[in-house]
Amino acid sequence: MIFMDTSVLVCASTPSDSRHEACIDVLAEADSNGGGCATHSLAELYSNLSGRPLPLRLSPSDAAKIVAHTARRFKTISLTASEYVDVVEGLARLGHSGGMIYDALIVACARKSKARRVYTLNAKHFRLVAPDLSQRIFEP
Repeated sequence: MIFMDTSVLVCASTPSDSRHEACIDVLAEADSNGGGCATHSLAELYSNLSGRPLPLRLSPSDAAKIVAHTARRFKTISLTASEYVDVVEGLARLGHSGGMIYDALIVACARKSKARRVYTLNAKHFRLVAPDLSQRIFEP
């Protein structure tokens, strides 16, 4: 499976972003080789697309359509409450705090899916929270 971070999904939905074409290419590759994302990424995608400043902000309706399309396009991976606790405890053991939990949760979903590759625009943080997967983490 080729696993997508929210950042790649957002960028692929933002034609004005300089990395847009690279993210579109990664999504196309995931389409042909089996793609996935964290279920939580659907909420993050909606929040980002509908909540960012104008002129980039999409209407709630348009953002919802992109979320629905993403959910149909990719297999979504969720964590159980026990898996969430494991991620929090693992992050604490590594000495990381704050917002890195969101990266750690997405990486945990990628791990659960047995992803061969994980694409993110935040590879540095992903490698910090999942050093064991560092060879599978890429930027488009």
